[in-house]
Amino acid sequence: MPFGEERDPARVVAFSDAVIAIAITLLVLEIRPPHDTRHLLHGLAMLWPSYLAYAVTFMLIGQVWANHHIMFDHIRHADRVVLFFNTVLLMDIAFLPFAASVLAEAFRDGHGQRTAVILHGVAFELAAVLFNVIWWHARHDRRLLATTIDAAGVTAISRRFQLALVWLGTGTLLGALLPVLGVAVISAFIPYYWLPIAGELAKARRRRDHRDQT
Repeated sequence: MPFGEERDPARVVAFSDAVIAIAITLLVLEIRPPHDTRHLLHGLAMLWPSYLAYAVTFMLIGQVWANHHIMFDHIRHADRVVLFFNTVLLMDIAFLPFAASVLAEAFRDGHGQRTAVILHGVAFELAAVLFNVIWWHARHDRRLLATTIDAAGVTAISRRFQLALVWLGTGTLLGALLPVLGVAVISAFIPYYWLPIAGELAKARRRRDHRDQT
């Protein structure tokens, strides 16, 4: 069933790129320079919670950006449902610099660490939920999907997005018990999720085979 006029998703991607770029840039503004320049080296070292929150959040937002492109590479049309949930996704992404700042402040002060890890984890868990909702809607009956992806590719992307739900949710729950462990589990998500999706590899092989035949 159509949900309003179906549009070219190019503007959705462009707007999303702009919001993600602003959010990822704002992260560095949360790192405040030390006031005491007489002991500058010590002061810079004491900012390690800010560096940690910056690095983890930056790389996770980078993954959001990369997987957003992967998803919209295969979405041929965007209806109002896609527009709505993508807007909610961008609202969540715009919130992430605040979540990173809370995380850094909690580890720096030594108080509220569980709450900070939960806040940070829930923000990314919500992003994972929205990715799954958008992709589920787009692949339903393949009405919004392009012909560039086969059933195996759709399944591979679906599994990757579903794994994000479990992984980030697990890290968030562990963070409620032991904050350092929660951050470690969520951080371990970063190198794995930069690996290519099986559907991407199959697509690349098909392109090479086509070039070789021609």
